[in-house]
Amino acid sequence: MATAPILSWEGLGLIQGSGWLFKDLDLAIGARDRLALIGRNGAGKTTLLKLISGQVEADKGTRSVQPGTRIVTLEQDPFFTGYDTLLDFAISGEDAPPRHEVEAIADQLGIDLSRTADSASGGERRRAALCRALASEPDLLLLDEPTNHLDLAAIEWLESWLQRYSGAFVVISHDRTFLTRLTRSTFWLDRGSLRRKDVGFGGYDAWEEQVYAEEARAAEKMDAKLKIEAHWLERGVTARRKRNQGRLAKLWEMRAARAQMMGPQGAAKLAIGSDDAKSKSVIVAEHVTKRFEKADGGTRTIIKDFNLRVQRRDRIGLVGANGSGKTTLLKILTGELQPDEGKVVLANTLQATIIDQQRSRMSPEKTIREVVAEGGDWIDVRGVRKHIQGYLKEFLFDPNMVEAKVGTLSGGERSRLLLAREFARLSNLLVLDEPTNDLDLETLDLLQEVIADYDGTVLIVSHDRDFLDRTVTVTLGLDGSGHVDVIAGGYADWEAKRRQRTAPGKAAKAKEEAVAPAAPPPPSKVKLSYKDQRDYELLPKRIEELDAAIARDEAAMADPALYTRDPAKFAALTEAIAKARAGKDAAEERWLDLASLVEG
Repeated sequence: MATAPILSWEGLGLIQGSGWLFKDLDLAIGARDRLALIGRNGAGKTTLLKLISGQVEADKGTRSVQPGTRIVTLEQDPFFTGYDTLLDFAISGEDAPPRHEVEAIADQLGIDLSRTADSASGGERRRAALCRALASEPDLLLLDEPTNHLDLAAIEWLESWLQRYSGAFVVISHDRTFLTRLTRSTFWLDRGSLRRKDVGFGGYDAWEEQVYAEEARAAEKMDAKLKIEAHWLERGVTARRKRNQGRLAKLWEMRAARAQMMGPQGAAKLAIGSDDAKSKSVIVAEHVTKRFEKADGGTRTIIKDFNLRVQRRDRIGLVGANGSGKTTLLKILTGELQPDEGKVVLANTLQATIIDQQRSRMSPEKTIREVVAEGGDWIDVRGVRKHIQGYLKEFLFDPNMVEAKVGTLSGGERSRLLLAREFARLSNLLVLDEPTNDLDLETLDLLQEVIADYDGTVLIVSHDRDFLDRTVTVTLGLDGSGHVDVIAGGYADWEAKRRQRTAPGKAAKAKEEAVAPAAPPPPSKVKLSYKDQRDYELLPKRIEELDAAIARDEAAMADPALYTRDPAKFAALTEAIAKARAGKDAAEERWLDLASLVEG
């Protein structure tokens, strides 16, 4: 017999601006639910979480809560103003948690709650907020991006705590690994509606693709505008997913090649590579050691006798706990910081684009057009001229948003706008410091795609395990003692090496060798006919040309006076756009079919 939900909403509606953000939503949360809340940036996920908690009052609907249910929210940006120390914050509130419980969790998370709130880092504040939320013993825990600003050790501890937790939780997160390991059901917030399926995040991609495909089939019976909209939704999800499968197959090949290059001696072989390998290297680090002075007058060796040879198109991931030396090593590899011992040689031709955690501010009064194209209609994207509207579509923007001001964008949209601007710059070294913060899942897929296609070298510092597994060819794992693991593969490969090294009874037998990539090898490729091979090679350029033509004609049609002034031209542009879209659809479908054969 089904038990009654501990919380429910019937007919939930909320007005935002001039219209409904939500209308007629129904939801129910059971006593042991583990729910992922999924949706694009700007869809209203955080607002819905506040409606569930009762922090925001709805314009319509009925909220029911079982008597005695304790609801606690971990907010994305907790409010610390007015608190002297992190402990003062952690034991505050109408239902303040017991101090001894807070301190016990703080000890597990490795945080000093006596730190002043004003001087605490983002990671320390997030840990203090976790201490307060978890020590409150909630029946329903609402988590808004809980892994932001946490290092890997803290994320893994939180996963373990939630696996033992006996209550219900709803979580918003961009961390795919976190969601996959913990959730058993999914709320999907999409275009003002809310769907639920009793499948964890691991099954979400297939569910999403199924829904969009059904919508596309239904739209065949509707008018052209709706058909185009459904096509955009289905194509944007399905086509990108198919392309990324091909990119992952290539990534596995690159990892296997890197593992062979490293050989049984691991990083040592990188430092004594052949002359041919040296000529292709863009960064060479030899016997690098870096120390820092401690408060007591002693020194701490944060990197010791480190060797690495970075080649063009390498994707290098840096992982480790906060304070283990990731940022220091990144600065050494890019020449910003000099080692105490050893040397780092950078290729003379290196030209870097750096996207850091602070994310350079963009004026809220500037328009998207001004930020991306300096006020014009065209932009040079790493040497290729593109119309701004077509380029914006690549970063999941509605092309009609070109005049929108930065101040009106959501945090995720601003992050995407920054990525669009920075990825357009001509460079051959891309440095990304925590690039996944504040990005939704679709934007993460897009970022993965852009990195895969980037014709240069990439250095990535990240705590996002799934993202690293999908993008990097080599992982540098720092443990804070000065030792740096150099592993061919992603985070999962480094984690496997750590387990091997620390397994009881095996530590003495553990070998210092490159770990084979965890992902399965790609299937055998099919040899194409001459015509198929030519189509496979030439169609991407043709699709790009059609995109540019569509963007150009759509820009011309944006003139509101065109129809009255020149109806013949308006009709010709309409026909040209329809023909170009049909041609692009056919070209994309043909290329995807060929790609599935070539890339397995």
